[in-house]
Parts: sequence; C-alpha cells; structure tokens
Amino acid sequence: MPLYVVKHMHPAERCPAQDSTMASMLLMHLSKENAEKFGVNVRSEAVADGRHMLFLILEANDKSSVERFMQPFAQAGTIEVMPASPCEVVVERGAC
Repeated sequence: MPLYVVKHMHPAERCPAQDSTMASMLLMHLSKENAEKFGVNVRSEAVADGRHMLFLILEANDKSSVERFMQPFAQAGTIEVMPASPCEVVVERGAC
C-alpha cells in the first residue's frame, strides 16, 4: 500500500489542543477504527512540541483518501500530503 507523510500546521491561537471538545474529536478521528473507514492506516503520528505541527505517516491506496481523512485538521490550519517511501526502497532505487 502506498505510503504518505502528512504535515499539518496551525497558528498557536487556533491550536485544537486548547479546546477539549475539538481535541477529543481529533484523537478519535486518528483512531485505527476511524482511519480504516477512510481506507487509511495510521503507522505513526507525532506533534513537534511547541511548534503547532503534526506529522503523520499513513498508508492508503491513493492521495485522495488521505486528503479526505485529513479534512478535520484543515479547519485549524494547513495540510500537506507527500508521497513517501521506506528508507530501504530509497536505497534500492538509489535516490530519494
């Protein structure tokens, strides 16, 4: 299944973590069960401390599935979806 790295950024004043209702909704949205409804598998997620940036490593059949899955985050800021490859694939093909 294709791999994607997703970067979400938002301004500090629109940080979803400041609103307990929004924060809970987004955590549930990232759950394995919910992601599967979009045809997405969340391999990893992390927030850069103090930077208001969320990074996700997702698997999905296509970029449009990832974009649909990420729509709730677009309410707070920007979304960038980047096709990606595991390191061993990059080494095998000899270039990033």
